[in-house]
Amino acid sequence: MRERTAAFLAHPAFQRFIVGVILLNAATLGLETFPAVVAVHGHLLTAVDHVALYIFAAELLAKIYVERSRFVRDPWNIFDTLIVGIALLPHSGGLSVLRSLRILRALRLLSVVPSLRRVVSALLRAMPGMSSIVVLLGLVLYVAAVMATKLYGDTAPHRFGTLPTSLFTLYQTMTGDDWGNIAREVMSRHPSAWIFFTIFILICTFVILNLFMAVVVSAMDEESAEERAVLEDTTTAQTQRILDELAELRKEVAALRRQDVMD
Repeated sequence: MRERTAAFLAHPAFQRFIVGVILLNAATLGLETFPAVVAVHGHLLTAVDHVALYIFAAELLAKIYVERSRFVRDPWNIFDTLIVGIALLPHSGGLSVLRSLRILRALRLLSVVPSLRRVVSALLRAMPGMSSIVVLLGLVLYVAAVMATKLYGDTAPHRFGTLPTSLFTLYQTMTGDDWGNIAREVMSRHPSAWIFFTIFILICTFVILNLFMAVVVSAMDEESAEERAVLEDTTTAQTQRILDELAELRKEVAALRRQDVMD
């Protein structure tokens, strides 16, 4: 029974069914944000939401039945359990805020779709390298904010009057949000300010932020390499098993031939 349940859970058709339920549930939760739709189809949306929740809960129970102690060793199983568990909590009283968290069920796509799971694994693998880049970015922002406060605080006090204001303004500049107007406002009294802004944007936007992408791409390459290695090991093991079975068949055929000759 356990083997048949495991085969059913791993079947591609069942996986596609779960993906469809997740997408349908995400759509219904989005439709609940439209009062006009809720007024007409509110009961239907609620029914679909409850059915989807029951399906997710049944899937988790089936996984627990199949995997037993191995269930808690898989981080994705813990992730799915937390999301479904939040949905099972009562949504009344002080826990009514949890009602808005039902949309987290859409995140189950991360654990169901293998390609999305690989992307998340690569991002988690890249975290140590990204943390170093975050420290570097914070250091550059701090140094630039102190310089901007001292150089342009009197010219544009609402943008560079204090250190926190300068940090926010430079962060806005780094993202490319209206940095041209910020630079022009300062350049009206400091014509050479373009040098400061140009160097800052080159360092933060074109160097440091691209380092984030480089680290993520490197982590995804490592993830793909590991998957290829596992696939090659599996293929090699299967090939060796087939060769061993062929060798055994040859021995049996040879033994039968000898038996025929002796007869």
